[in-house]
Amino acid sequence: MPTELLPLFPLGVVLLPRTHLPLHIFEERYKEMIGECIRNRSEFGIVLAAEKGIVATGCTAVVEKVTQKYDDGRMDIVVVGVRRFEIESLDTERAYLRGAVRFFNDEESEPVPAELKAKALQAYRLLTETGSEEPPPPPELDDPQLSFQLAQAIPDPEFRQLLLTMRSERERLRQLIEFAPLQAARQRYTAHVKAVAPFNGRGPNLTRG
Repeated sequence: MPTELLPLFPLGVVLLPRTHLPLHIFEERYKEMIGECIRNRSEFGIVLAAEKGIVATGCTAVVEKVTQKYDDGRMDIVVVGVRRFEIESLDTERAYLRGAVRFFNDEESEPVPAELKAKALQAYRLLTETGSEEPPPPPELDDPQLSFQLAQAIPDPEFRQLLLTMRSERERLRQLIEFAPLQAARQRYTAHVKAVAPFNGRGPNLTRG
C-alpha cells in the first residue's frame, strides 16, 4: 500500500538525489506549500511536468536554505534532492497537488567496477570542458550513486528523467558514457551559434565596404 501523501511541485526540470536546485517561489499555492515544508522541516516532491501531465517518478526535496525573502511572500530557496518515489495516486484537496507515493532505491548492492567509473568520469570531464554555461559543482566521488552527481552536467530533462527511474548504478553510468558525446556535440554547436550570432549573419571575418 502507498505510505505517504507527499506535496508535489511540477517543474520543467528534473531534480536528482543529493544534488542542489535553486528555486524562485512566487505562486500563492507554492508559497503555502514551501512555507509548511520549511516550518515542519519536511520533504516535498519535484516531478517533471510533461505535455500530457506530470510524470510518475520524481525526487523528494528539502529546503536547505532561504536565500531571499520578499515583502509579498515570494522567496528564493535552494533545495537538495533526497529520495526517489513513484506516484500511486493523486490528491487534489489542497491548493497544491499531493500524491500517495512509494519510495524506491537501487536493486543492486555490488560496487561498480573501477574501469566503468573511470570512463564515466572521463565522459563528465568531456561535458564540462565543452559546456558554454557555468559548470556544475564538483561531483562527490565517494557517492555510491555517483551517476546522479555526474548527471548535473547534462541539462536534458528527458535524459535526467531516464536516469532517475533506473535502479542500477552500473546501467546509469553506461547511459552517461553513451550519451556524453551527443550532449558534448550539442554544447559545441550551441556555443558556436552564440559566438557568431552578434555578427548578424555577416560572419566574423567579413568587412563592410
